[in-house]
Amino acid sequence: MQTFMKDRLGWFVSIILFILVLYPLAAVIIQVLLPGVFFGNWQLGDLALLLEIFKRPLWQKSLENSVVLGLGTTVLATILGGVLATIRANWSFPTAKLLDASVWLLIITPSFILAQGWVLFAAGGGIAVNLLGWHWVTSAVFQPAGLIFIMTLSKFPFAYLSVHAAMEWKVDQLSHAARLSGASAFTVWRTIQAPLLMPAVWAGAALVFMDTIGDFGLPASIAAVYRFPTLPYSIYSAIYTSPIRFDMAGVLSFYLVLLIGIAMFVQFYAMRRSRFDFLSARAQRSVPKPAGKFAVLLTTLNLLFLAVVIGIPIGANVLMSIFKTQSGGMKLANLTLEHYRELFHSSSTLLKGLSHSLMIAGVAALLGLLFGLCVAYVLTYSQFKFKRTIEVFSVVTLAVPGVVLGIGYIFVWNQKWLDSIGLLLYGTPWILVLAAIAGAIPVITRLMVGAMAKVPLSLLTAAQLQGGTLASRVRFILVPLIRGALLSAGLAAFGSSVFDLAVNSILFPPNFLTLPVTINKAFEDLDFGYASAATVVGSFIVIMIILAVELMLRRKEANT
Repeated sequence: MQTFMKDRLGWFVSIILFILVLYPLAAVIIQVLLPGVFFGNWQLGDLALLLEIFKRPLWQKSLENSVVLGLGTTVLATILGGVLATIRANWSFPTAKLLDASVWLLIITPSFILAQGWVLFAAGGGIAVNLLGWHWVTSAVFQPAGLIFIMTLSKFPFAYLSVHAAMEWKVDQLSHAARLSGASAFTVWRTIQAPLLMPAVWAGAALVFMDTIGDFGLPASIAAVYRFPTLPYSIYSAIYTSPIRFDMAGVLSFYLVLLIGIAMFVQFYAMRRSRFDFLSARAQRSVPKPAGKFAVLLTTLNLLFLAVVIGIPIGANVLMSIFKTQSGGMKLANLTLEHYRELFHSSSTLLKGLSHSLMIAGVAALLGLLFGLCVAYVLTYSQFKFKRTIEVFSVVTLAVPGVVLGIGYIFVWNQKWLDSIGLLLYGTPWILVLAAIAGAIPVITRLMVGAMAKVPLSLLTAAQLQGGTLASRVRFILVPLIRGALLSAGLAAFGSSVFDLAVNSILFPPNFLTLPVTINKAFEDLDFGYASAATVVGSFIVIMIILAVELMLRRKEANT
């Protein structure tokens, strides 16, 4: 009992993580073994259903497409991200910082908005055909290789950031020794530098694979013009077609989790075989050298690259929002603001969906921030014996697709007995809040742990010796020292929650539309002008809110 009271914060955090993350994920597996158990029907499942995926054409095609898309994107995005990171770490040129900014822009922009931009650009009546006369683009993009190309341009930032971070420090004595022994520059790179980067390469590749195979935005967006079923989209279809197939959703989710588990195992195995403790006292921070005569070439190539990866998806949304018709092209007579006026018409669902999303994201950010602070405190300062387990589960939702988490939430929060105690949350906005908190926990926790690492435990211990309670130590010592990180974590959680299409599509209550669902429904109805205008206005409002809150609180922080 005494031990429990001492570690009560650790147990509290464990219970909340179990409810938010572990139980919903376990429910997906349990549903396969005991179908109907969450709805009062106790019977053993037919494990033969797991093999049905190799017999039913749609299931099999979804699995094949997901594996092909995941592997192809992982290989190409890892190569692209690794090459760009190597160039950026070794040479400086005028537009280099634009590349860094674009990488972060691609990471925070929801994948369904990027995918919609590519569809608007490459579709048969899209911008490439009407404005540029590039008829070949349609057939080139809407095929498996073209979709891998699009995903590569969207997911390479994970590999870029991983490799670039690993090149922050360099130990030149190894390379110098090799060169003095007669090795060529390429041999030095192949035998010394490249092997030292392998842990970062594997980590980046694993992130690319997991984010690609669990991506719901791409199949949801391209479904309007091209049929390419993947596991996440087939899971969504199983829930929102008649009859509802929870067994099918459970089986497909099982294979999705299995693929991600294999990717994590491969990553851990590869990293255990790689040496990465090469830093010594002679390590120096890597500083890019001037590109010299290659500066113009690198600048030009970088601008062309950014025009493709940023200009096409975001520019297509902006252009389509001011075009009367897709086929009208860039003519004055074809320009209009009618799509923006439609957003504020009485029959428009945008404002209602936007207000719902802002409310859910705001509540989720505040509650997630409070809970993330508790998780980070346990990980940083406590001696709780299960804190490594807490650390693992606090990052699990980064790897698990939102669509699988949504299915787990349906199983957990849609049971009849919960109604008697007022906790039947399925069909209410609160289930979206809980799912948004679960999705935001990894980001909040990582930022909090990083900030707390700079605050010595001795400060908190001294206050405790003076009789300060845990709440007072956190309020008067810890929070003032890390409030900058608190602000960043809260805003990051808010921004990511607003545009989470997967969770919103699976869990949105009847007659309770949210912003991403509103945009995606308009896109599925081929109302591209309305969808694009809604994307532009919704993104603008969210960005303005984030900037206003940051400006107001940062200024207050500076004044104090």
